[in-house]
Amino acid sequence: MDGNGRWAEKRLLPRSAGHEVGIRTLRKVADKCFERGIGVVSIYAFSTENWKRPKDEVDKLFGLLKRFFIKELKHMKQNGIRLAVMGDLSAFPADVREAVENALRETAHNTKYVLNIGLSYGGRAELVRAVQRLTAAGEAPTEAAISKYLDTAALPDPDLLVRTCEKRLSNFMLWQCAYTEIYFTDTPWPSFGEKALAKALEEYAARTRKFGALS
Repeated sequence: MDGNGRWAEKRLLPRSAGHEVGIRTLRKVADKCFERGIGVVSIYAFSTENWKRPKDEVDKLFGLLKRFFIKELKHMKQNGIRLAVMGDLSAFPADVREAVENALRETAHNTKYVLNIGLSYGGRAELVRAVQRLTAAGEAPTEAAISKYLDTAALPDPDLLVRTCEKRLSNFMLWQCAYTEIYFTDTPWPSFGEKALAKALEEYAARTRKFGALS
């Protein structure tokens, strides 16, 4: 979800305003995906690299995330959405962690959809955690074993990755996206609405996925 700051600056608004609209867009886009029968939606909300941003911006992001998890809990419970989190929450403020952990508990038995959110997440850091878990368990490092110890072990690999504003992976789900179709768009995340989502899905549907084979 990139382009929040640029979206705001273009409108002579503070960057925090872009993040606030971006959080609202998260819920709208996820719901539209679920309505279309997409069972798992993964969102990159806060990366390991985002810690490098100014403290004021990071603090405002934490406030928005806390409000999101508290406000959206009822919606997730009513619509059968299970929250999943990938990343390391240990450095998050206690009140934000509490809101996230409460939402995880309260939605744990929902089975209709999954909203998977990356918080203090980085693909390389996730792979390090997986190898550490695998080593502690005394298992041999096979592909299946590594996958079993990833943050996303209970989820399928993504079919489609939508990347707004930039044309790079930005350390997102590096292992899981080995054969994921990638769709790049210049549309900033706050402007990524139903039409933009439909366009991405239409292009994905027109592609032929070969997974390394000839046909």
